[in-house]
Amino acid sequence: MIPLEEAKQGNWLIVMSFVVAVMLTALPLPDWAVNWRPAWVALVLIYWCMAVPDRVGIAIGWFMGLLLDVQQSTILGQNALGLALLAFLTIKSYQRMRVYPLAQQAVLICFYLLSYKLIMLLITGYIGMGTRDWTYWMPAITSMLLWPWLFIILRDLRRKYHIS
Repeated sequence: MIPLEEAKQGNWLIVMSFVVAVMLTALPLPDWAVNWRPAWVALVLIYWCMAVPDRVGIAIGWFMGLLLDVQQSTILGQNALGLALLAFLTIKSYQRMRVYPLAQQAVLICFYLLSYKLIMLLITGYIGMGTRDWTYWMPAITSMLLWPWLFIILRDLRRKYHIS
């Protein structure tokens, strides 16, 4: 059993990591770099679903997606559906993902994020918004490249504050 004080501190760290991810998502970038922005919220969600699936799951993914929908002025529920699916996929495979080397985890996360981006594309296509160019898929690649560093940073914080 986790002492109450450690559980509160752990919840605080999880919330703060999502706050930082949302802030990084809102950070203005030059026009050429907008389509290369990593999927920060999705990466943090995948990490916490993999590390503590009993605390962070589909409901948190749905809530963070709604927050992104409001922040990005997209269709309400679009990111929520995508992040809930992402949380579901991660929770279904977290035991295998934990034992994979970081490079293999990064490739798997790239496929997860490609499925997330496909859901976003299908929803925007369904309402008649224009098609995207090839750079639409780049956040999956940049997120894959950033995964090892994000994983190490969040893992070290999780171990420092005894979150389990």
